Amino acid sequence: MSGFYVYIHFLIIIAIGFNRYNLRYIYQHITTILGSYDGSLPLAHYLKQYYKQHPKLGSRDRKVLSEMAYCWYRSERGLPNNLSVEERVQACLAICKRSGKHLASFLPTNEQQIDFQLSNIFSYDVQLSAGIEKEEWLHSMLSQPDMFIRIRKHKEGIIRTLSQNNIPYKEISPTCLALPNSSNIDALLPEEDYVVQDASSQQTGNYFQPQNGEAWWDCCSGAGGKSLLLVDKESTIRLTASDTRQSILHNLLQRFKKYKLPAPTTIQLNMADDKDVAQKLKGRLFDGIICDVPCTGSGTWARTPEECYFFNTDKLASINTLQKSIANNAIKYLSQNGTFCYITCSIFRQENEEVVNHILDSNPNITLQEMHTINGIKNHADSMFMAVLKKQ
Repeated sequence: MSGFYVYIHFLIIIAIGFNRYNLRYIYQHITTILGSYDGSLPLAHYLKQYYKQHPKLGSRDRKVLSEMAYCWYRSERGLPNNLSVEERVQACLAICKRSGKHLASFLPTNEQQIDFQLSNIFSYDVQLSAGIEKEEWLHSMLSQPDMFIRIRKHKEGIIRTLSQNNIPYKEISPTCLALPNSSNIDALLPEEDYVVQDASSQQTGNYFQPQNGEAWWDCCSGAGGKSLLLVDKESTIRLTASDTRQSILHNLLQRFKKYKLPAPTTIQLNMADDKDVAQKLKGRLFDGIICDVPCTGSGTWARTPEECYFFNTDKLASINTLQKSIANNAIKYLSQNGTFCYITCSIFRQENEEVVNHILDSNPNITLQEMHTINGIKNHADSMFMAVLKKQ
């Protein structure tokens, strides 16, 4: 993939909201942040800790530094090597098309042509799942996806409230709205009426077909986004949710309580340990299993660009082994004619189609019904993978 040229305006220091001292102060901090951050924590958590350690940073300072850091991890690897740190920061802000009064003093003003290599953002030879074009995916990582809500009830009231408060929205589907990421809706909308959930994650629910009274298991539930989606489709199911973390299961139960839904059975277990699973499930079988496995999250890297920046293929191989183990351990508990939903928020073939093939090869009584890559790029959303399998 060839590079392309972008016009960068190199900095002439003009005091627009920032004096010369503040400019140096901000550049000192961003240099420290970039030099010390190693990707072991989510960038949002690291920045929160950093700001706590430096309480003299004002709200505008923090906003500028956050913009700089996120733009750096989105685009820095595509820049030539002959630029200083300050020049690279400025170029990253321009490539990611960041603007606003708070950034005016940090945006370049002298026009110069820079050979920005988009392909260098992710230069690994990793195959993508069907339905994802690499260049389109790389372009999408230069900007933050939207925020999405799933409407549970009172749609007209939600739309009226958003309009009255001048919050722009776009209807993605009859139950899905896209909002700007800066939207503060907590105090405006009744909490029972909506769930914050990515548009592509919401689409996975199109493949859930729960029937009255069935037993379902969300085996890697996390905080319960898919569980809530499932129960909203069919409230009579008997739901079990499991995760390795008790704190996450507690959060799940609190969310069900908030939405006035029946509490599911929760089990803390390690899905990669077949003995732990067998001991705690005690032979139970399920009509439906949601297996939303841990993954690289490559379909969500536009939200967390640091994951792309610090990616390595060893991590992919390790996660892939874990995914195969979890899927095969979970599918043992599927009833005859039951439905198994394999889900990732990855766009890598190794985590998606290859794992599905592994499941089929390892379980002769399992057949593939359908599989899809949910490409969220055009909706400024995440991308996901979904496969529906059946036990014959």
